[in-house]
Amino acid sequence: MREYARVAAAVPAVKPAHPAANLEGVKRLFDKAAAEGVGAVVFPELCLTGYTCADLFYMPSLLAGAEEALRLFIEHTAGSAGTLAAVGLPVRTGGRIFNCAALVAGGRLYGVVPKTYLPSTHEFYESRWFASALESTAGEVSLAGFTVPFGNDLVFAAGDAVYGVEICEDMWTANPPSTRLTLRGANVILNLSASNELVGKTDYRRSLVSGQSARCLAAYVYAGAGVGESTTDLVFGGHALIAENGTILAEGSRFGRDERLAVADVDIGFLDFERSANYAFRNAATTVGDVRRIAVPAPADAENSSGLRRRVDPHPFVPGADAERSERCEEILAIQSTGLATRLQAIGCKDVVVGLSGGLDSALALIVCVEAFRRLGLDMSGIHAYTLPGFGTTSRTKGNAGRLCEGLGVALETIDITPMARRHLADLGRDESVKDITYENTQARGRTYILMDKANQVGGILVGTGDLSELALGWCTYNGDHMSMYGVNAGVPKTLVKYIVGWYAEQNANVREALLDILATPVSPELLPAAADGTIAQVTEDKVGPYELHDFFLYHFLRRGASKEKILRLAKIAFAGEYEDAAIAKWLDVFMRRFYTQQFKRSCMPDGPKVGSINLSPRGDWRMPSDVAPQ
Repeated sequence: MREYARVAAAVPAVKPAHPAANLEGVKRLFDKAAAEGVGAVVFPELCLTGYTCADLFYMPSLLAGAEEALRLFIEHTAGSAGTLAAVGLPVRTGGRIFNCAALVAGGRLYGVVPKTYLPSTHEFYESRWFASALESTAGEVSLAGFTVPFGNDLVFAAGDAVYGVEICEDMWTANPPSTRLTLRGANVILNLSASNELVGKTDYRRSLVSGQSARCLAAYVYAGAGVGESTTDLVFGGHALIAENGTILAEGSRFGRDERLAVADVDIGFLDFERSANYAFRNAATTVGDVRRIAVPAPADAENSSGLRRRVDPHPFVPGADAERSERCEEILAIQSTGLATRLQAIGCKDVVVGLSGGLDSALALIVCVEAFRRLGLDMSGIHAYTLPGFGTTSRTKGNAGRLCEGLGVALETIDITPMARRHLADLGRDESVKDITYENTQARGRTYILMDKANQVGGILVGTGDLSELALGWCTYNGDHMSMYGVNAGVPKTLVKYIVGWYAEQNANVREALLDILATPVSPELLPAAADGTIAQVTEDKVGPYELHDFFLYHFLRRGASKEKILRLAKIAFAGEYEDAAIAKWLDVFMRRFYTQQFKRSCMPDGPKVGSINLSPRGDWRMPSDVAPQ
C-alpha cells in the first residue's frame, strides 16, 4: 500500500472580484505543489473571485468570470494528473448560487462540492447570496465544459488516499459533513475556508482542526483566505494548517503578503490502522448515509519521490517543549501515585516494600511510593526500602540508594544476598566461576524471594520496579524482578523514566544530587562482578541495544501499526547521524525477536497503572499468543 499522502494548503494572493488575476496566483501555487509531488492541494474559499465580493456575487459577469477562470485552470492542470486541486468559486445552478469547491486534476473536473452550513450571524451573512447544499435537488452540475457529480456526499479516491471536502463553517458546526465523509471512507479532509482574524480565534481554529482530525481519525488540510481580501469590516490572515489524528503537522504563518504553501506527508497507513482497531469508529459508520465515490488519479508515493515531508521524532514518548514535558512528567507521576494509593486504600494496607538497586526504575518506584503515601496522609515509616547487594553491586549504586532514601525520609535496610546466592549455586551443583544465566538469575530470583517474604513480614505489598520498555523486550527474570504485587512503572517507557526522575530532581533539592548521579549511571542489572576498578561491567544497552531505539520501535510498532520495514525507514530518518543504518537494523531485529518470544512474561504480569497510549497488560491493551514465531 502507499503509506503516505503528500498534501498542501495553499494561500494565494487574491483581488476581490478579479477572477483572471486570482487565477494566476492559483496556477502558480498549483505548479509549485505539483513540482513538490503533492497529491492534493486545497485553496481558500471562493479563491477564484475572492470571498469578500458581497452583492457582486449576484452579478452574471462575476459568475461567468469565475467559470472561465475555472475552465482555464482545468486546462492548466492537464500535465499534472497526480495532483488533485480543490479550488473555491461561486456556482449558479438550478436558479440558485452555491459556494463551492471544484475538484480538478489532470485537465479534468471530477466533482463539485457545495457548502452545507452558511454563517449568517454577526459579521457573516452568506445566506444573502448563497444556497446551502441541503437545498440542492440536483445530483450533478454542468460547469466549465464538464458535467460532473454535485453535492456534499462526494469523496475522491486517489489510491489509498480518499479525500473528503467541506467548506469553512462546515467544520465549525455541531454536525460537520466531514464526520459522515470519514465514516464512509475519507481519510483526508480538505477545507476551503475564509475565516477572519479575531483576537483569540487562531487558537480556537487550531483546536478545531486538530480536534476534528482526531475525532475522524483522519488528516485535515485547512486553507484560509489571505490578506488580499477586502478589509471593509474584516481582516483575513491566510491561516494554513495540516493535522493528523489530533497532531498539527504543518502550519503556515499568518498575515504574510506573499503566496504561501504549507506541505506535509500524512500517514495513511497509520490512519487506516487506527480505524481498524477502533470499534467505536466502526460502529458509528453504521449510522450515516452513503456517499458517492469518485476515482481520481493517484500520485507517486510521497516518501519515495523526494523524501519524507514530516518530522520523525526520535523520542516519541517524550514531549520536546520544556513546559509540556514538565507537565507530562507531573501528570504521569500523579497517575502512578494515585494508582498505588487507590490500591493500598482498597486493600486496607499501610505498608509497602520496594527493592532499591540504585538505578533509574527503582528510584522512580520509590518516588511513587512516597507520593502515594503523601496522598493518603500515611507515615513514611510504612515504606520499607531494601537494598540487596550481590555479586555485581557497585559502591556507586549502593551509595545512591542510601542517599535517595535519606533525602526522601525513608529508612533503608541492607540485606546482602551473596551468601544466599552462593549456597543456592552450591545446591545446584554449579561452579560460581561460570558466569551464565543461572548465575545471574539466582540473584534476581533471590532478591524477589526475599522482598516477597518481607512484604508478608510487614503486612504490606511488594511494589514492582520494571518499566514498559523492559516488558516489551522481556528484559526481566521470570518470577524474579518480573513479579511483584503492583507494578507502578509498567506503563512508563525507559526514555520517559529518565525525564520523570530528572524532573523530580529539579523539584526536590533534598534528593537532587542522588537522582542526578542515578541518571548518569549506566543502566545495568548488576548481576555480573564489577570491573577491576569497581565500576559497572555489565551494561544493559551493550547487550540489548539503546533504549531510545527500542522505545522508538515500540511506539511505531504498537501505537502506529507500522511494519518492520517502515519502522526501519523511519528510524533511519529520525536517528540520521547518530546511529549507522546497520546498527539500527541490528537492534530492530533484536527488538522484534525479543518482543515476540517474551510474550509469556507479559501474559502473567502484575497489575499496574496505564499512563500513556501504549500498555502491554494482557488484561487491557495487548493480547498475543505466547508461541508466535518472531516476525
